[in-house]
Amino acid sequence: GKTFDTIDPRTGEVITKVSLGDREDVDLAVKAARLAFDYGPWPRMSGSERGRMMMKLADLIEENVEEIAALDAVNGGKLFTLCKAIDIPGAARTLRYYAGAADKIHGTVLKMSKGLQGYTLREPIGVVGSIIPWNFPTTMFFMKAAPALAAGCTLVVKPAEQTPLSALYYAHLAKLAGIPDGVLNVVNGFGETAGAAISAHMDIDKVTFTGSTEVGRKIMAAAAASNLKPVSLELGGKSPLLIFDDADIDQAADIAFRGMFYNKGEICVASSRVYVQEGIYEKLVKKLVEKAKATVVGDPFDPQVNQGPQTDKKQFEKILSYIEHGKREGATLLTGGKHVGQKGYYIEPTIFTDVNEDMIITKEEIFGPVMSLMKFKTMEEAIKRANNTTYGLASGIITKNLNVANTVSRSIRAGVVWINCYTAFDVDCPYGGYKMSGFGRDFGLDALNQYLQIKSVVTPIHDSPWH
Repeated sequence: GKTFDTIDPRTGEVITKVSLGDREDVDLAVKAARLAFDYGPWPRMSGSERGRMMMKLADLIEENVEEIAALDAVNGGKLFTLCKAIDIPGAARTLRYYAGAADKIHGTVLKMSKGLQGYTLREPIGVVGSIIPWNFPTTMFFMKAAPALAAGCTLVVKPAEQTPLSALYYAHLAKLAGIPDGVLNVVNGFGETAGAAISAHMDIDKVTFTGSTEVGRKIMAAAAASNLKPVSLELGGKSPLLIFDDADIDQAADIAFRGMFYNKGEICVASSRVYVQEGIYEKLVKKLVEKAKATVVGDPFDPQVNQGPQTDKKQFEKILSYIEHGKREGATLLTGGKHVGQKGYYIEPTIFTDVNEDMIITKEEIFGPVMSLMKFKTMEEAIKRANNTTYGLASGIITKNLNVANTVSRSIRAGVVWINCYTAFDVDCPYGGYKMSGFGRDFGLDALNQYLQIKSVVTPIHDSPWH
């Protein structure tokens, strides 16, 4: 019966009240999901039948693209035009990709060494708890839900408390698509209550989480202390982008700028550490500063705007405090660094130079529009400095030299390496981290396998003519 306010980051004002889910609500959702998994039709229907309903849900998302894009824009400060062009159609595409895989889940026949016949079955893991972040509410919802649904699992999804609205709409559309009751449950609430209840629940078979490393540790500890459920974590990043002397300067500036300032810097893979070879350093710095100064910060519904507000007040204040840290530590603020306007959570695109690896702004994930620029001499130095981080989510290389691209891409310890591009995501391309950026993969068929158990079935064969 409790509610909480969800806030419009453009103004800091209340949009509406949302049901506040707590431990009891999570229990109810898990009971529904468990019933649907243990006795319901979803895991028992053919993969093609599950796929058909997922295709229907994808169609419904596309039919309602305007409304859903508006929800993510008003709730998360995301650019309406990009939600409409990228995020929402991307969710439909993700659903279709996994819908197409739902009837292609195969085991293997084993060539056993004795008089035995063996084969493996891939079975759905069960009830999945999915805890998603606020920076890409739609993308993350289906990045987790689509492969789990295709596998035949049932879900309890906890959206971020900052962006609860679109998830409720997806639950409504799932019902219209014919997905049976109890298969897709959405519980809005706070991490420390609803999220913690999911992580520690004895009747949830797997947890998948995208968010901070700090929260990832808590989820892992709760999963271990409860029923030892498997966990997949996609956590923070402090991703390096290495730009070599032979790069096209205009192209490099475009890639570096978009890689950092896309979605107002609220993106796990943001190229927040930009290493530039000394031969082109001054020219590139100049181009990046020009781009930052030309960026229009404002209402995400205005088509002329390039950058909307940060998602909430807490994040806004955290980013500004990191900017102050950078100044205190002796980094040079080239441009930006200030709050824009009188209300709302707007911050100028911010670029620091004279930065080193010991500074807080280089070590910690800021998750906002703040870039650190550094100079390097040799490829070996660039690789060493790129790897000098606790994170390992993504990385980028800009060069025309194939040997450099090959050597660096094999030397950087990160889950994704983009060469002459950045944030080049695709549903067929696995995505996830090394080191403290987590483990497990989203997207691709690797993600589908995370929601499947392997069961080996063995039976004796007597007097077989074949060995």
